[in-house]
Amino acid sequence: MTPTPHRTNPRPQGTNAHPLRFGYGTNGLADLRLDDALALLADLGYDGVGLTLDHMHLDPLAPDIAARTRKVARRLDTLGLGVTVETGARYVLDPRRKHGPSLLDPDPADRGRRVDLLIRAVRIAADLGAHAVHCFSGVLPADPTHLADPAHLADPAAPADPAATADPAEDSAWKRLAETLTPVLDAATHAGVPLAVEPEPGHLLATLADFHHLRRILGDPPALGLTLDIGHCQCLEPLSPADCVRAAAPWLRHVQIEDMRRGHHEHLPFGDGEIDFPPVLEALAATGYQALTVVELPRHSHAGPHFAAQSLPFLHRAARAIPAGAEGSTP
Repeated sequence: MTPTPHRTNPRPQGTNAHPLRFGYGTNGLADLRLDDALALLADLGYDGVGLTLDHMHLDPLAPDIAARTRKVARRLDTLGLGVTVETGARYVLDPRRKHGPSLLDPDPADRGRRVDLLIRAVRIAADLGAHAVHCFSGVLPADPTHLADPAHLADPAAPADPAATADPAEDSAWKRLAETLTPVLDAATHAGVPLAVEPEPGHLLATLADFHHLRRILGDPPALGLTLDIGHCQCLEPLSPADCVRAAAPWLRHVQIEDMRRGHHEHLPFGDGEIDFPPVLEALAATGYQALTVVELPRHSHAGPHFAAQSLPFLHRAARAIPAGAEGSTP
């Protein structure tokens, strides 16, 4: 692909009044070389990229990762692309276990491998000038009985938490999650890059209420933020996606966006689901959110360039419907 010169990310008429900046996730462009994917997004007019660290796109375990990161940072600067670092690669740590090992893995050494990956991601994000590092909790182990050791139980004298569970194993899993995330948050604090945890359907931390549960366990550290996936809001949150944006605003550090249907965790191209997008983008603009809103279509890599080309005009059309007074107001 011919290198793309530096550009200023021009927007269609009618969207300049709002701080919305759109990106596309490289997990939806997995069949492209990273440099080709970045050039494609720049040519299409995207403001940035959600960069999933993986073996084909900036392998975080590569021995020359520092040099590779510097090269990618220069390329992003040349193309005028912002970046967020995402850590949802399916098999980057284990070629036989999807998203394994997790922060909840029974084996302390395996949990340590996930922690090491996240700390590496924080360092890479700092070197790239990324606005956040995304992560998620992982699912409860298939046999969670090992979690019920009294040494892992929460303090019975602690104030009641509405998101807490009566299941001792699950309560212990929350404590394990907090413990394993602590060194990652320390690294994020030192690097000045927020850690944006994503509520993921089916995971221990699945909802906005779960995020607040974790936040309270950890003592509300400044480095802890939220990745809000708009499709996940449609899938399982009691609030509408726009109301989720407003409720999450104080902790919002990263946004992923795609279409979805109620009760079905399937990432869909825009227009194939049930979400009304202008109110969602209006809510984002009203909160003053200025980081990237990244299209998340990981199961559509087979036609990634096609969906990347379709997605940005859709989002621009939705943004043009935002009332002029939405920018910068607070909910």
